[in-house]
Amino acid sequence: MERICEPELMEDPQQARAYADTDFSRSDRVLVERLLDRHGADLPEPIIDLGCGPGNITFLLAERCPTATVLGVDGSAAMLAIAEQRRLTAGDPGARVRFLRERLPCASLAGRRFGTLVSNSLLHHLHDPLLLWRTVQERAAPGAVVFMQDLRRPADEAELERHLRRHGASLLPLVRSDYVHSLRAAFTCEEVVAQLAQVDLAGLAVQAIDDQYLCVQGRLPGRLTP
Repeated sequence: MERICEPELMEDPQQARAYADTDFSRSDRVLVERLLDRHGADLPEPIIDLGCGPGNITFLLAERCPTATVLGVDGSAAMLAIAEQRRLTAGDPGARVRFLRERLPCASLAGRRFGTLVSNSLLHHLHDPLLLWRTVQERAAPGAVVFMQDLRRPADEAELERHLRRHGASLLPLVRSDYVHSLRAAFTCEEVVAQLAQVDLAGLAVQAIDDQYLCVQGRLPGRLTP
């Protein structure tokens, strides 16, 4: 199946609200558990969640890593308005969670390095996927943990229809439509391997983790300084 790009940002408030109101809690928790199972509960700090949307993964990371500071970054004002309201509602004890409106490569974070870099379903939104991997290079501390999960593009229309029947049947029409666009915009494992090779990140592992997702994960060279 040929890749068809979709808009990079969810800027429509109605679209953002529909996404935020969809229950992704099970898959979000599975992602965080995979991260912690592979790299331990004491993740290197600080943690950055790239393409955080309404903050689902950001808040879960703060919950499971209770001493860590977590920065959620997204380019959509509509998404971050929801994330910030959730933060204020939760009270954010210790002010460990923060959100920043910024597009890759995150110029406003120049000079800052992060011990753990996470993203969930960001890669397929990018018209130029190398933006994500160059951001990882620029924002990662030596020895940083990288964990990025994203959809895999189906091989053909028949596989896309199988995904819709299995994973999209209960979605609201707007979210279901977005899901179709996202599947068409996603990358294959082979394409991601080639992207990493272009930016000297070939040491990160790329693997299919279920029928619809891929994962890019590993530790970068070097040692974190205390």
